[in-house]
Amino acid sequence: MENTGILEKLYKISERGSTVKQEVIGGLTTFLAMSYIIFVNPSILGMTGMDKGALITVTCLTSALATIISGVWANAPFALAPGMGLNAFFTFTLVLGRGLSWETSLGIVFMSGIFFFILSLGGIREKIAYAIPMPLKIAVGGGIGLFITFIGLINIGLVAANPATIVGLGEMKLTTILGIIGLIVAIALEIKQVKGGMLIGIVITTILGFVTGNIALPEKVVSLPPSIAPIAGKLDIVGAFKLSLIGPIFSFMFVDLFDTLGTLISCSRQAGIIDKDGKIQGFGRMLYTDVFSTIIGSVLGTSTVTTYVESAAGVAVGAKTGLASVVTGLLFLFALLFSPLVAVVPGYATASALIIVGVYMFKHIKDLDFGDLKTLFPCFIIIVMMPLTYSISTGLSLGFLSYILIHLITGDFKKLNMTLLFIGALCLVNLVV
Repeated sequence: MENTGILEKLYKISERGSTVKQEVIGGLTTFLAMSYIIFVNPSILGMTGMDKGALITVTCLTSALATIISGVWANAPFALAPGMGLNAFFTFTLVLGRGLSWETSLGIVFMSGIFFFILSLGGIREKIAYAIPMPLKIAVGGGIGLFITFIGLINIGLVAANPATIVGLGEMKLTTILGIIGLIVAIALEIKQVKGGMLIGIVITTILGFVTGNIALPEKVVSLPPSIAPIAGKLDIVGAFKLSLIGPIFSFMFVDLFDTLGTLISCSRQAGIIDKDGKIQGFGRMLYTDVFSTIIGSVLGTSTVTTYVESAAGVAVGAKTGLASVVTGLLFLFALLFSPLVAVVPGYATASALIIVGVYMFKHIKDLDFGDLKTLFPCFIIIVMMPLTYSISTGLSLGFLSYILIHLITGDFKKLNMTLLFIGALCLVNLVV
């Protein structure tokens, strides 16, 4: 497929050493790698009482809009969607844990996006990210990975509440067995590097649910998408203006910051869009796309939108320009037509994706220096306390504060900076207010 004039002008396809065919394949590959979010995000956020049909539509719309903006405006082969871990934080920590309404929680997401935008001005956001020690960033990712894996195991039914031991092995119900089968299939496909392995695992589990009579067949397979009216524009910004909610606001912001910068840096290098000075082409626009997508997403009715590391799958097969992102975004729009099928997918079917994504996030703890105890202890606290307290913000706060205290007590002041101390103050507010 030859590069056409208008596409060449818009995306500089030849200049970046790509072709239209290569970009289309890359966009399709990225979609297959991250399409599980269409099923998982409504499943998680739906536990808050939000309308699941509306969530399906909003998930697809937000992902499509953000990804197409990334392609057209930033000319980047990177896709965006509601972030895994952040949607779990929204549901299990804010709504189910702290008893906040989902409307107020959306207001918190909106505020985190506004703060993110303010910090983006003048490069403050990058300065904050670089001021935080790398081991703590790694630990945050590992802790979130363990947290969403724990949630996935609960959703399957493998782990359940136990009055004697707090948690224990769950009963081997039919739904648990079906979930385990889907998990094994998805893991095997991921090991074999089959594109869309997690999606296939979800589909197989759902089909088994149909066959066993555990899930009712939808009346339609294709239809117009459900209305977003039940959740769109319902965010409570005034309710989010509380001192006690400073912690959650900054937790959303910091986790999104770590995710976005890490993904952009690693994927940009792989895509070959880093110039000779080490700067990422269109980096500023990519960051602003992330910010605006989170703000728009909160208004429409979903948790924080972030750049997906699954974009690396498309880059690996040749995606180098924003055309790939446009293809991915259009596929999210096309998926809207199949909302009746998405609506019947149960939580035990999507749990496999939570567990596998959790493993991918957790694996990076191998990069920690296990010989540096002053850093290892705070990292361990972050990783362990996120799932044990069922709260990303609590684990993050305890870890950051312990890092500061350990370095103060041992007299290792050179590892501390004013930015880190400021973050520590915010963490303290989060814990005591």
